[in-house]
Amino acid sequence: MIEIENVSKRYDGRLVVDDVSLVIEPHKIVTIVGMSGSGKTTLLRMINRLVQRDSGCIRLDGTDNELIPGHLLRRSIGYAIQGDGLFPHRSVAENIATVPRLLGWDKQRIHARVTELLALFQLDPAVYAERFPHQLSGGQRQRVGVARALAAGPNVLLMDEPFGALDPIIRSKARDDLLAIHRAIGTTIVMVTHDMDEAVTLGDRIAVMDAGRLLQYASPAEIMANPANPFVETLVGSSERPFRMLSFGCVADIVEPGEAEGAPISLDASLRDALAELLWSGRSAIPVHDDNGMIVGQAKLKTVLNRAAKPV
Repeated sequence: MIEIENVSKRYDGRLVVDDVSLVIEPHKIVTIVGMSGSGKTTLLRMINRLVQRDSGCIRLDGTDNELIPGHLLRRSIGYAIQGDGLFPHRSVAENIATVPRLLGWDKQRIHARVTELLALFQLDPAVYAERFPHQLSGGQRQRVGVARALAAGPNVLLMDEPFGALDPIIRSKARDDLLAIHRAIGTTIVMVTHDMDEAVTLGDRIAVMDAGRLLQYASPAEIMANPANPFVETLVGSSERPFRMLSFGCVADIVEPGEAEGAPISLDASLRDALAELLWSGRSAIPVHDDNGMIVGQAKLKTVLNRAAKPV
């Protein structure tokens, strides 16, 4: 658990983080969203003390992070940044092994961990372990950057605009990969983004910041339905709200017995994707398949549309 209590930070006399308090539950993804200069990156970097707070307290599993030596704190918290931050003259395997080596892991344990993570990120170890960053695509480099951040098995992963430099198609795949990895390992993730769609898609809870202050901290559904003030409402985008409501629901939530015609959609697909397919194909229902390709029911257009409405 991460407890942030009345934390503030000034630069040249200006408050960039202003008396922020929030609690991040274990094994959840929290996205911090806001405009440039809102204080979101400064808040993130105070968790691992890359930025020193001026006042307040940040506790990790009950321990004040000021009481943990900086080098030990940062080795125990994964950190992934925009543009991957890989060492260009080290191989993929060497990059991923950075923190385990600093922690004194033996070669066999490091090799096993590198192999495990490459397989988890769908990068064949036999193909990619000895490649260098310039030999990878942007999406592959980003996956290696996240793998490096997870190499020592941290309880917490901090991510600062990790997908900001990726093109839209690769970015969407990177989000899906992150959700899949999170389901597999359950690390607590705190992620900074300026993209509200990304915040809604990934976050169990969203922290909205502006001018250093925390304006709202709630689930995506709560923020969509009941924005705390006009700024949050503008950030959410009134015309986008129905579609964003659908983006954090999945087809598995609404599948029901019955048969439908045409190409099927996966149980794991978002309700937003289901709506797009239903509208594009002109169908009132779509068959649904599981991970093995077996048809398990149908998703109806009417049910999907109901999920796009404001919660009562």
